[in-house]
Amino acid sequence: MRILVTGGAGFIGSALVRRLIEHTDHEVLVFDKLTYAGVLSSLEPVAASNRYSFVQADICDADAVSKALHAFKPDVVAHLAAESHVDRSIDGPGEFIQTNMVGTFVMLNQTLGYWRDLPDADKAAFRFHHISTDEVFGSLGEDGFFSETTPYDPRSPYSASKAGSDHLVRAWGHTYGLPVLVTNCSNNYGPYHFPEKLIPLIIIRALNGEPLPVYGDGSNVRDWLFVDDHARALQAVFETGAPGETYNVGGNAEKQNIEVVTTICAILDRLRPKANGQYADQITYVTDRPGHDQRYAIDASKIRADLDWTPSVTFEQGIEQTVAWYLGNQSWWQDILDARYSTQRLGVAANG
Repeated sequence: MRILVTGGAGFIGSALVRRLIEHTDHEVLVFDKLTYAGVLSSLEPVAASNRYSFVQADICDADAVSKALHAFKPDVVAHLAAESHVDRSIDGPGEFIQTNMVGTFVMLNQTLGYWRDLPDADKAAFRFHHISTDEVFGSLGEDGFFSETTPYDPRSPYSASKAGSDHLVRAWGHTYGLPVLVTNCSNNYGPYHFPEKLIPLIIIRALNGEPLPVYGDGSNVRDWLFVDDHARALQAVFETGAPGETYNVGGNAEKQNIEVVTTICAILDRLRPKANGQYADQITYVTDRPGHDQRYAIDASKIRADLDWTPSVTFEQGIEQTVAWYLGNQSWWQDILDARYSTQRLGVAANG
């Protein structure tokens, strides 16, 4: 198949692209604006492939989107391009509305025009796959799980913008007949993760001898999903998922934030011991994020039953691999820090 991946230079997008080039015969076009979180070096392992191509463009640019669709002629659009950092959405929600909602509208509208002109057989086989987040469902109590039928209850500007984009995708499916798929995933982690997110942030700050900030009391719970497992799930959904369906993708690995941080510290103590003390000595508790959701957890039984997908990497295996990767690939993340991002705290403003 020919697969157009928006946001393919981002964390999850690049993992999907690497998987498709390395493990399938599909052809891939990456469509990416290369914002601060788009890192072309994440695609270097597959950049030499004759089945890989790249165009730098904005999903809000209708002409650029239309041109890419008609030139590449995809069988699948895997739509991952999004602003994704909750803390940044608190400080500046406007970009999240523009990219996540307006950009998704542009993608849908241009894709619809392209799809309508396809021959009937190609039209029936086509898929628009929108990749979203479990954060659209809001916050859970101590028990229970998000399922595909959980009512939406977004709490941050980021999750609200993703909820809006999910609704747009389903509306284009219902109203115009576009063959759409939606997936909502739990927190991803793994190699090539942009340094602003919790796990790479903690690894890098630990190595630099800096304080390790933990929001509130560290009790907030996330369900962690290794990014390569997520890429497998996305492939399964757009290859064999039923149009109009939603699939939740989770790692079945609930951890409190403080557990994640102390686990990273223990692995670093083993793999790169400090001259004095332990990495956990650097942990510092900071004022909680405004509106911080307490717990997310995914019920992934539908994708397991319908598409035979299950996570293959446990959190213990995945976090070990991730820490080792950051230790072995300092040049990748140091270039990002040097060029455009320091690990300062974001999202402290209660008003956007």
